[in-house]
Amino acid sequence: MAVDRIVRLLSALNGAATSRVLNLRQIARANAHDKEHGEKPLFLSAPINSSFIIKHRVRSDETYLFTSSRSVATKIVIPFDPLDLRAGGRSIFIDQRGFVEGVRMAGHYSEEKLERDLFVMRLLNAIPSLDPFLLREHLRNNGIQVASCYFAISPGDQERMHEFVSQELSHLVRMANGESDSSASTGRMVTAMLSAQVDEKLEPLRLTLGLSGNDFREGAFSWRGFLYYKWAMERFWPDVMGVLREINTVRPTGPVTAEQSAYLTAARRDIIEMVRDYGQHIAKVLSVYDSSFGSLVASQSPKTFRDFLLSAPAMFLELGERMGAISHIVSFWRYRFADNRPIDAEELSTIFQDFTSGFAERMKPAESPIPRPMVIEG
Repeated sequence: MAVDRIVRLLSALNGAATSRVLNLRQIARANAHDKEHGEKPLFLSAPINSSFIIKHRVRSDETYLFTSSRSVATKIVIPFDPLDLRAGGRSIFIDQRGFVEGVRMAGHYSEEKLERDLFVMRLLNAIPSLDPFLLREHLRNNGIQVASCYFAISPGDQERMHEFVSQELSHLVRMANGESDSSASTGRMVTAMLSAQVDEKLEPLRLTLGLSGNDFREGAFSWRGFLYYKWAMERFWPDVMGVLREINTVRPTGPVTAEQSAYLTAARRDIIEMVRDYGQHIAKVLSVYDSSFGSLVASQSPKTFRDFLLSAPAMFLELGERMGAISHIVSFWRYRFADNRPIDAEELSTIFQDFTSGFAERMKPAESPIPRPMVIEG
């Protein structure tokens, strides 16, 4: 484990959860007396189940921690004092060097509980973001049943997602099932697509596409991810524009040093430009899905969509990373400024530094006046 002294961000995240941050501390506090939370925890270790799980873009000075190259890693941050986040916390990346022993010590594990929690940690590490839809489906697909409080999905959002998928798949049903009345068939296919298992209900589609069982299972999960991201993009993109306008105009209260002023000006520009670039890339990737799916429906030729599903898992990871970076900005910004609280230059710089850390280094990032967190190998 390592000592992570980036206490400002932990304090700011006190009650927040975003697509890049799974706030298990807040979930544990809010559901301390909930029977299901106690019986079906995400992690069996109490310290780990009250931690922060963070999708983190690996910096150049962190690559030595891993045996293979990667752009994004999943970090577990365990607060020293659950009641005072300013005390900082201990952190470890999933599958960094010495990971298993570090987790064993931090979580006070027995061997049986350790193996189960390591499995769950690696499941979280395998998905590109911590969106509740994707998190729930990925865990269910791998036989992990946890309390519903870990997935902040409103009944309204579940219904809207179901309706969106129904519209998307309705044109496909006749080709896959050869039925003239598609309303009932569409409902069955949507239920099958959004269920925990890829089973015999989707067998006609698998045969139509000519895919093996494993390729179809992986492709179907990524397909669900594309459907979720397409729905999410339509739902939250207007908010993105509003948040970017606020980022461009927000001004800190109190004294601002020349160094802070220069950093905030440069960081505003970087965030806006990188969100724009990521948004354009996301639109291009989703257009690949639209084109291949449209070809399947219009020409009833499965080859293009079959090829798409075979490449979908890799595309899904990249899409998820980019969607997660943008979604994190929107949800965290809305959380922080929900009550119009003023913000000083130090906190605003911390937030901007967090936002820019979610992007690949397309350009030289603005030099932050906030020191890098001190990490001491334990």
